[in-house]
Amino acid sequence: MEEGRFLQWGVFRSLLAILQWWGFNVTVIIINKWIFQKLDFKFPLTVSCIHFICSSIGAYLVIKVLKLKPLIAVDPEDRWKRIFPMSFVFCINIVLGNVSLRYIPVSFMQTIKSFTPATTVFLQWLVWRRYFDRRIWASLVPIVGGILLTSITELSFNMFGFCAALFGCLATSTKTILAESLLHGYKFDSINTVYYMAPFATMILGLPALLLEGNGVVDWFHMHPTPWAAVVIIFSSGVLAFCLNFSIFYVIHSTTAVTFNVAGNLKVAVAVLISWLIFRNPISGLNSVGCAITLLGCTFYGYVRHMLSQQPPGTPRTPRTPRNKMELLPLVNNDKLDDKV
Repeated sequence: MEEGRFLQWGVFRSLLAILQWWGFNVTVIIINKWIFQKLDFKFPLTVSCIHFICSSIGAYLVIKVLKLKPLIAVDPEDRWKRIFPMSFVFCINIVLGNVSLRYIPVSFMQTIKSFTPATTVFLQWLVWRRYFDRRIWASLVPIVGGILLTSITELSFNMFGFCAALFGCLATSTKTILAESLLHGYKFDSINTVYYMAPFATMILGLPALLLEGNGVVDWFHMHPTPWAAVVIIFSSGVLAFCLNFSIFYVIHSTTAVTFNVAGNLKVAVAVLISWLIFRNPISGLNSVGCAITLLGCTFYGYVRHMLSQQPPGTPRTPRTPRNKMELLPLVNNDKLDDKV
């Protein structure tokens, strides 16, 4: 009986974690699209900067004030040599995502974001010359094919938004690859990641947002019929963006890798459906088929990665086996990391 109750509680906790992750993720995407389309606040740099400010404050409150998560100590030298480059790529990733949301529908943007596994594998093969099992390459075929079909049949296609979303995939992949080397030795969770990266990202983006969009924001504020209500919505999106990072930490610790992968792909489908119900952007039949093929390909990719990860360590030609040991060496001495792991 005790084991049965424990199993039921584990299933319930996993389901609750997935639902709240879905809720925050979809809500952030929809609100951001609402800000750009309905509020006519066409300033993605400013929106991204507000998100970073809210995330910086939220992470500080969680770690320093409420002490819900222990702070992972980072050497001051490592903050500039390791955290700052990651923050720069992190900043580019968020900005490109918001830029793409301004120009293309949520459904199209989310489908393109599913291209990230393919760009990650390609960059790892191209830059680090990593060997990949042929099943990994095979799992990328439906992802690439689905993206091509979706792009060709997209009725609201915009080249600038498409390129922003595509380069956003490259930025996400670059961030993933850099994390393996730059953050090697630090077991960061999502909250500590935000705690260290969001202030750097705010510093990086603050001046460009002020110079490029400052005058436009002032003009929008004077011309909008209800500016303060709109400002509340914009800052609410920043608070929800931080809550999303907290929910990611919760769902990772409450589910298995396979469940997380499947739930992530289903989350994309939910976001596409809800965005269509709200914004009513036209979607053709072939476009829906392309999106479905892409999501199935992502699910298959995640399954293959999981199966290969279960192989004994040292098995040749696995996705995480580098060609030489130097590929995963940290950029600073290991002696500095012993007390911080």
